[in-house]
Amino acid sequence: MYTVDLHAHTRFFHGRERAAAYYDPVGVRLLAGAARLRGLDGVALTNHDYYREFDLGDAAPGGRFAATVPGIEISTTHGHVLAVGPDPPRRTEPGELSPAEAVDLAHDRDCAAVVAHPYRNSTVREVDADFDAMEINGKHPRTEEWVRELADRHDLPLVGGSDAHFPVEVGRAYTEVDVEEFSPEAVVEAIRDGRVRPRVGRGTFNRAVRSLYRRVHEGKDDLQEPEWLESPGVGDPPKSK
Repeated sequence: MYTVDLHAHTRFFHGRERAAAYYDPVGVRLLAGAARLRGLDGVALTNHDYYREFDLGDAAPGGRFAATVPGIEISTTHGHVLAVGPDPPRRTEPGELSPAEAVDLAHDRDCAAVVAHPYRNSTVREVDADFDAMEINGKHPRTEEWVRELADRHDLPLVGGSDAHFPVEVGRAYTEVDVEEFSPEAVVEAIRDGRVRPRVGRGTFNRAVRSLYRRVHEGKDDLQEPEWLESPGVGDPPKSK
């Protein structure tokens, strides 16, 4: 069993392409080091609409850094889709691909296709496509019940990812992956077989990070409530507020 944060970003700059490109090699080391400090075996590099290879040397589990898993967060016409695996596309054009096209592209490159944060700035959840999993996102774990219900409806496994844009956020949600040996190929196979389990960190440190995140993003109003979730038998569907 290995633990992997399946959604993280090396690029801590937005709108500054040149500075970010120079910073990426530093960012990946900070992410992988933070993942190791949090007790994780791996972290997926899922930058927005591009993938870049990095050589960390002693990145294997047990070394100085957590292992890195190649990936990309594709900005589709309906929201974000994670493609995680050994050979993700190097670059995609934001808003160009439909979710179904993003899934096909991921599968063509031997990657798993995951619905990212299905209740934040996304209607990907409403699209009929051959997804491999849905994500419980560490930025807003209060949506976990919604996502579990949605995944159950679509008969999809669940994974966890922090959606970290800063190293301190790594590991606030992650995935237990049931494989004997760690590799990107093994992670993909485990996701498709359902040999994965999402975990959300709810300790004092993670609560403090989430509180800070909410303060930074107050007023954006980008978290969507489900139009309807079937009640489990008592009470009303969950609410965000």
